[in-house]
Amino acid sequence: MDGEAKPPRTRVVLGEVAARRPPADPAKADLAEQTPVGEALVKGLVRAQLALALRLSLVVVAGLGALPLLFAVAPAVGKAKVLGVNLPWVLLGVLSFPFLVGVGWAYVRWAERNEQDFAAVINRPEA
Repeated sequence: MDGEAKPPRTRVVLGEVAARRPPADPAKADLAEQTPVGEALVKGLVRAQLALALRLSLVVVAGLGALPLLFAVAPAVGKAKVLGVNLPWVLLGVLSFPFLVGVGWAYVRWAERNEQDFAAVINRPEA
């Protein structure tokens, strides 16, 4: 042990490492720390998603709810036959499903767009 040379001491200063770190994004910090600004951003996203859900719910209610009303107001339409099947059965039993799938597809697409807009606000570079 006496004959071996000791390696030179290395001084570690953590302040320099922290100084080289890029500054935290304020919007992400607001979200992570649940500040009033971050809370407002999340509330805006939730409000946009709720508004979208309510609008598309109205489309479904108007689209499917108007059919029984149509059959009550115009009984001749309710008695019409398509390929030997009553028109109400065709509309409510067959064509309503593609309509609901289309509304569901639109909801998912527009909800994802809302989330992408939210992410763009969070990830935008500060000016």
